[in-house]
Amino acid sequence: MGDTQAGQALLLLEDGTLYRGKAAGKIGTTTGEICFNTGMTGYQEVFTDPSYFGQILVTTNAHIGNYGAKDAEVESEGIKIAGLVCKNFTVPYSRKVADESVQSYFESENLVGISDLDTRAIVRHIRDKGAMNAIISSEVPDEKELKKMLKKVPSMEGLELASRVSTSEPYTVGDPSATYRIAVLDLGVKKNILRCFAERQCYLKVFPAKTPISELEAFEPDGYFLSNGPGDPAPMDYAVATTRAILEREQPLFGICLGHQILALALGIPTYKMHHGHRGINHPVINTRTGRGEITSQNHGFGVSPEAIQAHADKVEVTHINLNDQTVEGLSVIGKPAFSVQYHPESSPGPHDSRYLFDEFIALMATQKTGVTA
Repeated sequence: MGDTQAGQALLLLEDGTLYRGKAAGKIGTTTGEICFNTGMTGYQEVFTDPSYFGQILVTTNAHIGNYGAKDAEVESEGIKIAGLVCKNFTVPYSRKVADESVQSYFESENLVGISDLDTRAIVRHIRDKGAMNAIISSEVPDEKELKKMLKKVPSMEGLELASRVSTSEPYTVGDPSATYRIAVLDLGVKKNILRCFAERQCYLKVFPAKTPISELEAFEPDGYFLSNGPGDPAPMDYAVATTRAILEREQPLFGICLGHQILALALGIPTYKMHHGHRGINHPVINTRTGRGEITSQNHGFGVSPEAIQAHADKVEVTHINLNDQTVEGLSVIGKPAFSVQYHPESSPGPHDSRYLFDEFIALMATQKTGVTA
């Protein structure tokens, strides 16, 4: 333990910008790529989203902890963010059904955070300078020492993280007698995605990220699902190879977030690291087929190259576009029962505008199973 005054903490960014605040959660030191989320609610679902693995999260909502923590409101088995940066870290909570305070929750999950910072200023800095690595410490008061520690943190670009958050053993979800069987390649899947499938008469088997196609096939699925997850998709050759094998089999395939990027790579379309990514629950997307707009939940720092898609117009159709920056939000593979979206249709607690995508995948499986268009 260093000589940091009790209750104080430091946040140091890779470009040398230093912020001083108060310790939140566990006393300690943590590192990761800094990013921000603009959501007004659902902080616990965000903390436990495996796609945030390796990232320090800045929340733009002024209050974190005001409605406590509840055991059921998680997207995985534990907190996945590397650290938290917030304005007001509220330990007393007002919700009677909550199980514990956010401070207790963070201590039990060993999460280090910092509060009482001007998160608006930090977000504007990230928007201007781009995503970068950062370090939070409530135990090391020496800025020079923190800089040395920060230099050792690898860049998110080129970092393969999906296999680190994937399940180590296959497991099943839903009713074994359900109408449809789905093989899920777990790259960091969220629980509510599995729930949305199970609610639609699906029985799922969730497989580790590096499972070969032969083991997925042995489940005799009616369709395949590529999940969300953390890190850079470019080095994930194993998932790309599995996806190509699925496409060759002409069976229904659906991908979300990282799964969307893996599908693109399997088609020869490259991905790229975004300046600061999309993270929030209010991103406007247009469905180019129907002309309808959707308010979506998003969490990604990489995207699919729109220029490369134009060169592969014979392979894919762009089905969804982000209305803020025109980035690619959805793809459909021409001539094959395969599609994907960059955002999160299962979004919990919301919005629910895009839940129809699960129904579209069910319809694809129904058509493949019966030969009759659903």
